[in-house]
Amino acid sequence: MQDCFDPSFTHYRQSLRVVEFLEKNGRGLNLTWEVRDGIVNHSGSNKASTLEGRIIKFADRIAYINHDIDDSIRAGIITLEDIPLRYREILGSGHSERINTMVSSVIEASREGDDIAMTPEVGEATEELRQFLFENVYHNPVAKREESKARNLLEQLYRYFCANPQKMPAFYYENTANDSVGRCVCDYISGMTDRYAVDLYKDLFIPKEWETPASHAGVSGT
Repeated sequence: MQDCFDPSFTHYRQSLRVVEFLEKNGRGLNLTWEVRDGIVNHSGSNKASTLEGRIIKFADRIAYINHDIDDSIRAGIITLEDIPLRYREILGSGHSERINTMVSSVIEASREGDDIAMTPEVGEATEELRQFLFENVYHNPVAKREESKARNLLEQLYRYFCANPQKMPAFYYENTANDSVGRCVCDYISGMTDRYAVDLYKDLFIPKEWETPASHAGVSGT
């Protein structure tokens, strides 16, 4: 059981594990080496071996920057006016406008070259906007206030299923015959949506209210 409580987990390696092993009920997908290389090198400082793979990193960054801006505005963490005017002038103020500017920049900078890149001005503004999000959204006290709750939720789910692996869906439980319990629990939890994880946590750990049948309502003894 000890190995269950110290699993190694990285987003990009788990992504590769999903397509190689977890998809199609454990049969995996028949992907080329180039596609697998692009998946495992799509984040951080890693660099894919092919141009097609390197596009994935730009697509991923463009997507999460713009979605996180929209989500943080809806959550009231920032307003559009909080984003420095320079970034809005270069990249655009609206969701679609920013994405179009960034994608067009990648096309322009990569069309004649032997690598994937952004034009200097847009690339610099995009990176500075990303740093703005780190400082004002990802590390914002309002957002960080919920982080410990989310971590605690995931830790409790993890420990529960480590102690009770038979409570996982059959596919994940059966995989414990070949992989460690901890790895299979990670597989199960990493595939959950936020809502599913919260609902499952409530079901496992939050006492349910007693429901009084309508026939028992009223004054006792009447």
